[in-house]
Amino acid sequence: MIDKKSGIAGQEICVLVGVIHKDQTDTQVAEYLHELAFLAETAGATTIKTFTQKLAHPDSKTFVGKGKLEEITQYVKAKGVNLVIFDDELTGSQLQNIAKETGVKTIDRSDLILDIFARRARTAQAKVQVELAQYQYILPRLRGMWTHLERQGGGIGSRGPGETEIETDRRIVKDKIALLRKRLAEIDKQAFTQRKERGEFIRVALVGYTNVGKSTIMNLLSKSEVFAENKLFATLDTTTRKVVFDNVPFLLSDTVGFIRKLPHHLVESFKSTLDEVREADILLHVVDMAHPQHEDHIGTVNKTLQELKAFEKPILTVFNKLDLYAERNFDKWLGEDIKEDILREIREKWENLTDGNCIFISAQEKENVPAFREALLERVKKMYHIRYPYKSVFYS
Repeated sequence: MIDKKSGIAGQEICVLVGVIHKDQTDTQVAEYLHELAFLAETAGATTIKTFTQKLAHPDSKTFVGKGKLEEITQYVKAKGVNLVIFDDELTGSQLQNIAKETGVKTIDRSDLILDIFARRARTAQAKVQVELAQYQYILPRLRGMWTHLERQGGGIGSRGPGETEIETDRRIVKDKIALLRKRLAEIDKQAFTQRKERGEFIRVALVGYTNVGKSTIMNLLSKSEVFAENKLFATLDTTTRKVVFDNVPFLLSDTVGFIRKLPHHLVESFKSTLDEVREADILLHVVDMAHPQHEDHIGTVNKTLQELKAFEKPILTVFNKLDLYAERNFDKWLGEDIKEDILREIREKWENLTDGNCIFISAQEKENVPAFREALLERVKKMYHIRYPYKSVFYS
């Protein structure tokens, strides 16, 4: 029985598959698969096992080696698994070959992310962006996907065009992409007009890896109720609020979170949403300092900002979840002086790396929030002096 709201046929049970390339370590791939499991959980699936294989080059037919695929197939049949998720992008023929061998639905990381985006899309703009990305994903896989999609019935990876357009040929898909691009251009034009009508305010945008607490910080600073949840991509649509600190107004925007291996066509489709980042005067780069891979996350976000040509903007790095970091890393018997020494060393390290443009807070526990507000206010005032000098007298 398919849940019409979510598209999930009951509770999907999945296994994850990752390949360790020559330029990756076992630890890195383990972290990627951990993130993939979180993505699967966000989409409504339960992961019961992960498979990895070391390969110099992925197999052109099945991505993994013959022996590994046989191992996966045996496990799938023995445990009643109904979904196999690969951490890397697969071709249409690879998807078809793997599904034929295992006998269950097979998707890749990109398809999984698209599925989550399809569920989370709320506004007309987000829905068009997701649908466009779905068709762009399908187009190069048409030859191998249709029979695969026809059998899968529903659930994760099947929301959107694949579910209703099985018989579609390449020409129709291309026509649909052209139509969606035209519709998105019209929506973008309206959004651009709305942004122009906001007046001469300094714009601040929250950016960061997904699930780092951007929406919680948005609520904290703007005293509004933006949807916040401990899941990846809790919100897709950019939310903008007017905020006033000490009679100094500015616009604060919350944007969609970034992630490793984000499908290129999805980034392309969401570039209009990310205009808030490109047009911002100041960026607040939020980091989950309690996450063991937070330095990798910082690198992913910085790379994306460079792609958006926004990396040269003034950036205040906000290390969030200070309370969770202490909970996860400090033994209860550790002395307070030792804890403070450790935190001081961390602060000094990042102050050097960011030229002093960083702050450490806990948005959840409201720890160090006054200092955060003061640091942000100082930067907003400075930007008013640069951008609107005739207004700066009011905000000095």
